[in-house]
Amino acid sequence: MMPTVAMVLFAAPALATGMHSGIHGGHEMMTIGQPGTAAKVDRTIRIGMLENQDGSMAFDPVSVTVKRGETVRLAFTNEGEYDHEFVMDTHEQVMDHKAGMERLSDMEHADLNAIRIGPQGKGEIVWTFTNPGQFDFACLIPGHYDLGMRGSLTVTAN
Repeated sequence: MMPTVAMVLFAAPALATGMHSGIHGGHEMMTIGQPGTAAKVDRTIRIGMLENQDGSMAFDPVSVTVKRGETVRLAFTNEGEYDHEFVMDTHEQVMDHKAGMERLSDMEHADLNAIRIGPQGKGEIVWTFTNPGQFDFACLIPGHYDLGMRGSLTVTAN
């Protein structure tokens, strides 16, 4: 007689996660870096989330440059009437995340490299950029990326 195996399925929200490459200082490190400490911020970069009259959406600025090892406070203001998010990662990870959001538009985020902000809201991410290279940032709420809500992030070697 074969033993019976019971399977129990639990409903859980889909979680979006970034590309991790290890643990450093108690935080998971990603290719783009790791969460920073507010007390060690080198500078603040203000980023607006905009909806334009022509129907397009954008970040202001659309490109950001930081130095490897720099800890930056990314301070966001959603100036629009819709929720927006900011996700930063490698191009490949941003595109994977975008595809996931299109399949599961109610996806909850568990990423330290992302933030969702409601209309007229504010928020911030404190981040230490550890690897030089070209990265992307985007709003991946379905449709927003395609309406122009994306940008580039350059981490220089110093």
